[in-house]
Amino acid sequence: MKINKMDHICVAVKDLEAARKIWEPVLGKLRPDAEYEDESEKIRVARYLLGEVGFELMESLTPDGEVAKFIKKRGEGVMLLSFNVDHTRGAIDELKAENYPFIGGPRPFRDCEFAFIHPDKMNGVLVELIDDKGTALKEGLTKP
Repeated sequence: MKINKMDHICVAVKDLEAARKIWEPVLGKLRPDAEYEDESEKIRVARYLLGEVGFELMESLTPDGEVAKFIKKRGEGVMLLSFNVDHTRGAIDELKAENYPFIGGPRPFRDCEFAFIHPDKMNGVLVELIDDKGTALKEGLTKP
């Protein structure tokens, strides 16, 4: 499996608006480059593009969402590292052959797919593999 680049980093936050006020001056941004809600993942996201890497602040839409569970267990902070790969399903197959456990299977996001390697295998870090060719990220700048 080849990693093309770091795709994005996600920070779990309790209050997205409050977090934006903290992060935007540091990021040198007046507002996110994209904002969206993903009801299937139960998240509201503010995405900032920093060169070729996305930086996301994520707030849970529900008390039972994964972001809310993460914050309850570990507090606010870095929740996820996402790596861009050529083909998510191929990466899953390669890593499963090496005994890497995944949380579910590939999931759709706009015109690509992503999957999560279980944090128990990755020193407690949730790792995402995504095969976005750049269009899903760029579409997110204008379309929710």
